[in-house]
Amino acid sequence: MAQYTKHPVTAPPTAPERESTGHLLLRGYVILVFVAGFAHTALYNLLGMYGAGAVMIVLTLAALAIGIPMIARARPHPFPWRRLPWSALGYVALALVSVTWSQWRLPTVLTWLLLVAITVNALLIAHVLSWHGIVRALASAFKWILGLSLALELWVSLVVRGPLLPNFLTLPDDDINPHWYWVRDNLFDGGRIQGIVGNSNMLAIISLFAIVTFGVRFALRARWRTTLVMWMLVAAYMMVRASSATTYVCALAAGVVLMIALLIRRARTPGARARIYAISGGAVVIVVAALIVFRRPLFEMLGRSADLTGRTDVIWAKVLERAATHPVIGNGFSSPWIPTDPSFDGWIIDQGITVFHAHNMWLDVLMQLGAVGVVLMAAAYFGLLWRAWFFAADRPRWNLRADRPYSPLTLLPLLFTVILLVQGLAESTPIMLWGWLLLILFSFKIKSVPLVGVGLNEQSRVTEHGSTARRVP
Repeated sequence: MAQYTKHPVTAPPTAPERESTGHLLLRGYVILVFVAGFAHTALYNLLGMYGAGAVMIVLTLAALAIGIPMIARARPHPFPWRRLPWSALGYVALALVSVTWSQWRLPTVLTWLLLVAITVNALLIAHVLSWHGIVRALASAFKWILGLSLALELWVSLVVRGPLLPNFLTLPDDDINPHWYWVRDNLFDGGRIQGIVGNSNMLAIISLFAIVTFGVRFALRARWRTTLVMWMLVAAYMMVRASSATTYVCALAAGVVLMIALLIRRARTPGARARIYAISGGAVVIVVAALIVFRRPLFEMLGRSADLTGRTDVIWAKVLERAATHPVIGNGFSSPWIPTDPSFDGWIIDQGITVFHAHNMWLDVLMQLGAVGVVLMAAAYFGLLWRAWFFAADRPRWNLRADRPYSPLTLLPLLFTVILLVQGLAESTPIMLWGWLLLILFSFKIKSVPLVGVGLNEQSRVTEHGSTARRVP
């Protein structure tokens, strides 16, 4: 039985404020968007191309149904039009205009609609959820993806006892390219696992994102910290079993940036910060140079070829050859490429399968939208990286008080951005699907809410007591 003091000075305890049903439903919708974005290939393998497309259409219509009335009523706060990520939106506009000169117009239209759907959902999420709400939704989405991945791998190994094809098809084994399998039944034989996303590299990078998110939640002293540790172990196990060299490099880069950011936070004078920047910059240059010089033995140690599994000699060479035909405005937008379109069908073959992206975001943009597209994409990512760094490194301040503690949450956009940029050297996912979702989400959120818990749509979830901000759940 609850007891409390009857001392006249002490106020009686009150029950904690709870989220409204509407906000719970909104957060559930956001979790669904994150799952559909990060595990889009799972929808494709489960529902087929038309089913996956229908899911994205429904989610986009739902985002418009939620967002338009909120913007019209200007509640709880006016929509910050001036804070939109204009470089990224300029890229979206250029992608649409490219229909007029595209060498593959149908793929341009189809993939542009997908790009717009992701953009609309990302803008809505950034506007309607607080920073804490976004991190909680990301954590929940990653739990669903990792949990379902482990469950699917166990089901395939223990029940099916053989590889699983997309859409649960059954074909003679002699007619199947192993790279077509959704799950290859490698859970207990030491091979690379693929999870519900059906791709080891994607499962590995999602696991890395999950580790970062769970770690931030743990540092924020969220409830059920023991459970968060267990989820971090699950994510680490799946990242190791997916065995992606690109993800290992991303993890190393994120670790280095995290260490530098923490050192900057501890620096008490501008001179100390300058010394850390100088030493860190020199160390990064040395490490990058060492990776370039010794890439062959390093990749061999990781069980990978020095040409990045055929990227440099086959894929990148052909992409550069096509990009050279229209170097300024490109050949037309298509992210991802449509493998069934005559322009891409059989153009680049890897492991007997038509490749659907350039395995390098910058070369992909160069081929599609030329130098103009590269400039817009570089501006979008540089702007995000710049703001994310100072979002993490600068002490929160909105009045004369200059001793507020740092929040672990402010490290998450920085680490995610670094992971995306490093991954973009070997993959094109940072410019489509969940990569584009994260770019728009964090760019818009940091511009509109540069302080956690303060300003715009954060204010409805924060109450001020003197000079201290207390977040209301």
